[in-house]
Amino acid sequence: MTLDDTVHTAEATGGKYVGRSIPRVDGPGKTTGQARFAAEHSYPDLAYAALVYATIARGRILAIETSEAQAVDGVVAVLTHKNAPRMKPAGNLSPFDISSIAISTSVNYLATDEVHWNGQPIAVVVAETPEVANYAASLVTTSYEQWGAKVDFASEVPNAVPDKGIPFMTGKADKGNALGALATAPFTVDLEFSTPQYNHNALEPHATTAVWNGDKLTVHEGTQSLTGVQGQLAKRFGVPKDNVRVLSPFVGGGFGGKARPWAGTLLAVLAARATGRPIRLALTREGVYHTVGGRTASIQRVALGAGTDGRLASIVHTSVSRTGRVGGMPERITEVSHEMYAAPNIHLQQSSVKLDLVSNTFMRAPGEAIGSFGLESAIDELAWEIGMDPIELRMINEPDRGPVSGKVFTHRKLRDAYALGAERFGWKEREPRAGAMRDGRWLVGMGVATAHHTAMQLTASVAIRLNADGTVVVRCAMQEMGMGAPTVQTQVTADELGVPLESVRVEYGDTDLPWGSPAFGSVQTASVTSAVLAACTKLKQAVLILAQRQADSRLKGRKLAELKAHDGGLYSGAKGHKYTDILAAAGREHVDVAYKPNIPAFLARTVRDVGWRPKAATGAQFCEVRVDADTGEVRISRWMGVFDVGTVLNARTAESQLRGGIIMGIGMALSEHTIIDHRTGRIVNPNLSEYHVPVHADVPHIDVHFLNEPEPHSPLGLLGLGEIGVTGVPAAIANAIRHATGKRVVDLPITLDKVL
Repeated sequence: MTLDDTVHTAEATGGKYVGRSIPRVDGPGKTTGQARFAAEHSYPDLAYAALVYATIARGRILAIETSEAQAVDGVVAVLTHKNAPRMKPAGNLSPFDISSIAISTSVNYLATDEVHWNGQPIAVVVAETPEVANYAASLVTTSYEQWGAKVDFASEVPNAVPDKGIPFMTGKADKGNALGALATAPFTVDLEFSTPQYNHNALEPHATTAVWNGDKLTVHEGTQSLTGVQGQLAKRFGVPKDNVRVLSPFVGGGFGGKARPWAGTLLAVLAARATGRPIRLALTREGVYHTVGGRTASIQRVALGAGTDGRLASIVHTSVSRTGRVGGMPERITEVSHEMYAAPNIHLQQSSVKLDLVSNTFMRAPGEAIGSFGLESAIDELAWEIGMDPIELRMINEPDRGPVSGKVFTHRKLRDAYALGAERFGWKEREPRAGAMRDGRWLVGMGVATAHHTAMQLTASVAIRLNADGTVVVRCAMQEMGMGAPTVQTQVTADELGVPLESVRVEYGDTDLPWGSPAFGSVQTASVTSAVLAACTKLKQAVLILAQRQADSRLKGRKLAELKAHDGGLYSGAKGHKYTDILAAAGREHVDVAYKPNIPAFLARTVRDVGWRPKAATGAQFCEVRVDADTGEVRISRWMGVFDVGTVLNARTAESQLRGGIIMGIGMALSEHTIIDHRTGRIVNPNLSEYHVPVHADVPHIDVHFLNEPEPHSPLGLLGLGEIGVTGVPAAIANAIRHATGKRVVDLPITLDKVL
């Protein structure tokens, strides 16, 4: 086995930093204002851009009047489809081209007079100041020829067509005769659920600073996929990939909405090329709603059949989601039902409709966040039908292998999560009867739901330098969106090399660095950790060779596997050398190594070691609500989540990520809802005053617990945890409301009228 093929699993390493609550290394820069984000980079002769948005859902531009805007003092240029340089087409999605995942839409902005959604950018105004650019943009007037448009999801659901397959994901399933078993089951539930469209509201709205120097492009961008944006920009502007440098050391939040370059990014680069000046384009909050996709609306049918003992005989889970006519991917809503409950008969089918709206996109735990609402609400309702405790019903149907695939799980500790959660939450104090628990005017309810998110891993490359003074520099083009990515890689490196934490520095957020994994799908930590472990092994091997060249080396004849890295060096028992002494004796200022994955070997190893067996993070969400008996007001009074996410690398950042996911799920359940005018296709609440995200008063104290059980086939035994926190949350809330009031709410958000 070569170094490039080394498998680093949970048993491969151990140390004193991994698992500790280490403060984020980027924290001081962010809290003191020293960290610079995409819209905070200045260049000589910098100009500012603002977008003009279409006001119809579908049609073409008959005339666009820009003379009044061009006459404004300080306006540099107004670009429309009549005078803008042309970008190359976006291309097609390909599983063999990671940059193709960064395609947000097939629309070639400013290269066509066609309008595909209300809010599509149809002009760019460039000016000396952002105020002038925005004012001049308001003066551009347009007349249209309008075409028939489909913008109402609910009315188009009957026209949905089955998805032929979702790239990279499981699809439909037919095991046994689910409909037949449902018809003969002693106990059944058959419910329809709906979820609305949700939109992204990261703390940092999308912004781009773009600079051309000949045919070389530098872009400052808040992105979740440095290499994806780099590849897309190179393709769209017809330059070699190496000519595009994307810098994103700080990202002010990203939950899928920054995984792709949207209109603002592309048009900032286009404007910079057209004007020959550096351009900054910072979207308003409303501009984000117009141009950046969100989570699709959905309709789900979940039908369950069970025997008198509670064992499931049938699972039927079907869904309808939407894409844009010009882009987007179907939502993997039924993914959870592939893995969650044992049943001999399972029917899963996803369908979708195409609407004349901005393309939908990834949003934290795509598919599983809304799919778990339907499935976990239906399981809870089945428990009411049977008269069984909802945790007991789940445990009776807990599978030991994939219910559809039949393959043994690599790791699954959900029973342990429920046992720990039930004990600490006080589940035994729950009065089984609906409406039986009360605190003054408040009806009290307790609910649970299972959290689930499929675990994946991609590849990454890493370079490491060991300096003569004992400091270490790790270089990788990974992304930091607030989850603590450089912090955990600092911990991993310090443990692997046996050096103090403060001697390690991680460089990231720059495509000039070795390419890293994107930060979506909860893949980045596992992918980069695997590469860091492999690079550390190569570095220790290189240092050992240097040591053994010295005549008086205490490590003569030793193999790396026989040595331990600690106290800033390599040792065999009490014998060894510090890195500083080895480099000094060799006359070296530093030692450099680079790890690049063998991708075919990675795929072969995945098949060999895991056999494509189901691998997922799981958890148990516990919720207590209080419902005002007169008004229907819902208040969440307690929350506890117990998660099986493998090894926890940093307890502080992990808890923060999971709490954030739970809060996002609270918003999904109780308040968030993108409202679309069914006459015009316009989003009518494109701001934080009318699109309601949770505030402090909406969020209780959230207890988070980990099992901290290593997953045997993952680097350091970890599983991704950035997205699992949101799954199961809306269902746990709905289930607690069902317990408090006796009413099953099947449509999100859960507003007063649905509770009364």
